[in-house]
Amino acid sequence: MQSAQQLTARHRQHQDQISQELRQLLESISHTKKTRKDTFLFQEGMDAHEIFILKSGLIQVEKLTADGKELTLRLCKSNDMIGELTLFSDDPKYLLSARVINSGEVLVINREQLEESLIDNGKLTFEFMRWVSNHMRIFQSKIRDLLLNGKKGALYSTLIRLTNSYGIKTNEGILIEMALTNQQLANFCATTRESVNRMLSELRKLDIVDVKKTGHIIVKDIQFLRDEIGCENCPIEVCNID
Repeated sequence: MQSAQQLTARHRQHQDQISQELRQLLESISHTKKTRKDTFLFQEGMDAHEIFILKSGLIQVEKLTADGKELTLRLCKSNDMIGELTLFSDDPKYLLSARVINSGEVLVINREQLEESLIDNGKLTFEFMRWVSNHMRIFQSKIRDLLLNGKKGALYSTLIRLTNSYGIKTNEGILIEMALTNQQLANFCATTRESVNRMLSELRKLDIVDVKKTGHIIVKDIQFLRDEIGCENCPIEVCNID
């Protein structure tokens, strides 16, 4: 099995696999905007006039479920695109909300201007749509995990995805660099903080995970989590939290 460092490096390399030509196009039709913690780039249901590329900071993409729970779908970091699913849609509206977790900067791209630029360049259109398609695969796999495996499976798959995106191999196991509260973990699973407390307590008793006082989680036996949810060994490009 590959180390967490190798997996994370592969994921970041994949995220950077945008041609220089496409990157130059996106930068040429964008402007920079500062983001402030606890504000929204956009909210679900708003008219979608812009898409964004994160330059710095951290942004959480989320959706409210029918019973009012917050479901976190992505944690976006540098170079991630946000709001791209609205492209080439009639009267598009944002399907999700994007909340700023850590202040930073984004590139703001006018959606109609990008569409016009892509129409004139079939090669870049294909590349861009392939990028969007990959994001859709990630989104669909997260929804599948939640629907098929229930709350416990959702937590286990979230821990696996976190190790792929933020994991560091240590003597104790795979350390998830990002410290998350139990409420934040609950939001990934559309469940309550109390349920996550109980499930993590069970995993600690089984010596599958360890939770530090800092909020950092060490996954000691990732194979246990994979076996419990019938992991299909999806490629790192799909099995991540971004």
